[in-house]
Amino acid sequence: MFNLFKKTQDALRRTRESFFGKVTQLFDRPEISDSLWYDLEELLISADVGVPTTEKIINRVMERAKSEKMRDAGDVKAALKQEMASILKKSEITPKQDGLKVIMVVGVNGSGKTTSIAKLANYYKKQDGALMLAAGDTFRAAAIGQLQLWGDRIGVDVIAGKPGGDPAAVVFDALQAASNRHMKTLIVDTAGRLHTKFNLMEELKKVKRIAAKANSAGIDTILVLDATTGQNGLTQAKHFKDAVDLTGVFLTKLDGTAKGGIVLAICDQLGLPILFIGTGESLDDIAPFDPDSFVDALFGEDAASTNGQR
Repeated sequence: MFNLFKKTQDALRRTRESFFGKVTQLFDRPEISDSLWYDLEELLISADVGVPTTEKIINRVMERAKSEKMRDAGDVKAALKQEMASILKKSEITPKQDGLKVIMVVGVNGSGKTTSIAKLANYYKKQDGALMLAAGDTFRAAAIGQLQLWGDRIGVDVIAGKPGGDPAAVVFDALQAASNRHMKTLIVDTAGRLHTKFNLMEELKKVKRIAAKANSAGIDTILVLDATTGQNGLTQAKHFKDAVDLTGVFLTKLDGTAKGGIVLAICDQLGLPILFIGTGESLDDIAPFDPDSFVDALFGEDAASTNGQR
């Protein structure tokens, strides 16, 4: 748990030193005043929490402050952290129990999708060992080569077809190969943009239908989302969610933005869980998302003391 907290804390350094550092400073004042709420609202919106989610959080904290007759700003801060964590906890999911774990990874080109697949593969290989990759982004020749390079580096097989081939056929072959070789996990890359007459979302639907028919245990579909895109990323997520019924989000480049509040907006406005966060550029820079660790890291809690409380 300490290692998870440290990775999360490191990824949120820029956010903590900017917007949420200012949020923390708001509670240094001796008493609660109207200006606290105005200042808090401005800072949360600036941190990419978004207007709807910001209003929801502040209204809940104000109601608690009133009903519990809070007079100390420290009590309000504690209530704020609890309300944030409750929004994130709403979206937690239960992992599949039986059968081949199939993870279909979607996302626009440039979001860090291929690197995130490599991190996921490295993560699951350390857990299960028996893992394969499927190069389902046949529309971009470089994507196949990149995935094969990552596969060689990690030490896992990659099932691939020819550039421009049918991605659904590649995925079908990969599912058969994974089953025959008694794999525990299959991670499928998909196109992030098509240079053909086909609509991206329709192509992704087709790939998922084929995969679902061939794998009775079901499919987890993870959206790779670039944290630096902020509120614009929510629009991307909505399109993918409508098309392929997302399981959750892998949030990349969190260490590259000062606006980590986007995590709250994703969970609240889309009802999607954050499953993993990217915490750097190396293969091991991945952390399963933990709501309490995330909120503590936002507010700059001491890692050692926080770990000791859990």
